[in-house]
Amino acid sequence: MIDIIMKRETFLIGLFGVVLLASCTPKKPDAPESKQVCISDSLQKMVTIDTAKTSTMKDELTLSGVVSSDDNNVVKVFPFSSGQVIEVKVSLGDKVTKGQTLAVMRSADVAGNYTDLSSTQSDVAVAKRQLDQAESLYKNGISSERDYTEAKENYNKAVAANRKVKQQLSINGGGNTSENGTLVIKAPQSGYVVEKNITSGSFIRQDNSGSMFTISNMKDVWIWANVFESDISKVKTGYTAKVTTLAYPGKVFTGKVNEISSVLDPDNKVMKIKIALPNPDMLLKPEMFTNVVITNNENRQAVSVPAKAVIFDSSKNYVVVYNSKCNLKVREVSVIKTVDDISYISSGLNPGDRVVSKNQLLLYDSLTSE
Repeated sequence: MIDIIMKRETFLIGLFGVVLLASCTPKKPDAPESKQVCISDSLQKMVTIDTAKTSTMKDELTLSGVVSSDDNNVVKVFPFSSGQVIEVKVSLGDKVTKGQTLAVMRSADVAGNYTDLSSTQSDVAVAKRQLDQAESLYKNGISSERDYTEAKENYNKAVAANRKVKQQLSINGGGNTSENGTLVIKAPQSGYVVEKNITSGSFIRQDNSGSMFTISNMKDVWIWANVFESDISKVKTGYTAKVTTLAYPGKVFTGKVNEISSVLDPDNKVMKIKIALPNPDMLLKPEMFTNVVITNNENRQAVSVPAKAVIFDSSKNYVVVYNSKCNLKVREVSVIKTVDDISYISSGLNPGDRVVSKNQLLLYDSLTSE
């Protein structure tokens, strides 16, 4: 009898413990249950329905970049000869036209060329008189053919020396020079001064390899972006690039990856890529910082829907599946990623399923409200 009573007490204690444990276990949140909601004719005009489809996944890579001039449309103005800069007529960023004066120099080389020109012109005149005399004497039989030939050679040498000096003057500025050694530097093409390396009073030496000015028409620019080593495989020539700037936050400049460097920068260990962009409104300026988003297509495929169709609620993603006006369901989905306003779904939707992508929140609230 005592054994029966003890077994009964043991069973009741165990049962009480199970009930107590069950009452202490936290209740898992339930997924929103869909109610029956019908779309009225007026609401039907306010919603948009899209069909889920299988598409190739896109990937995005965000890079930092800087604007530079298109080297194919850039002219660097180098000094023709040594001398001192007397006056600079333009400033950095100025718009110039072809033939406009950029700077004025005074050059001893130019003055020396004019001295040489005067000397050679005198030599040509003397040699011409001697040739005429030798020719006359030769025709009258007074002098030999050798004397006539020698006078002709001397004349040809004087003409050649004079031509050489003229060519030097042409190379050193041509009509932009004067006998007192003044040299006028003019713009070889129209555009904007994007680089200026001289000031009034500067002395230009013959061994100076730097340019005085750089002029670009700015109709096209290059964007140089930095790609880290881990992302090199994600960038290829021809990929679409979207460029934004701090100066124009709402404007997107679209181009293509035109060139990829074959080596890494030894200082910061990044690979440079070049994006060519048209710049008809001159909005993009050299040295302007940019954000670059490279978009490429992966080999993987997934179910895709418009990103606006996905509803984020309680750390989960949902869509409103449309079967008919009175057959709407809330379905949980797993989003792989969202690129270019397209969300790629790994589970929860099948190709051909129709989802509400406009005013879906109204339907979602009605379907999940208690």
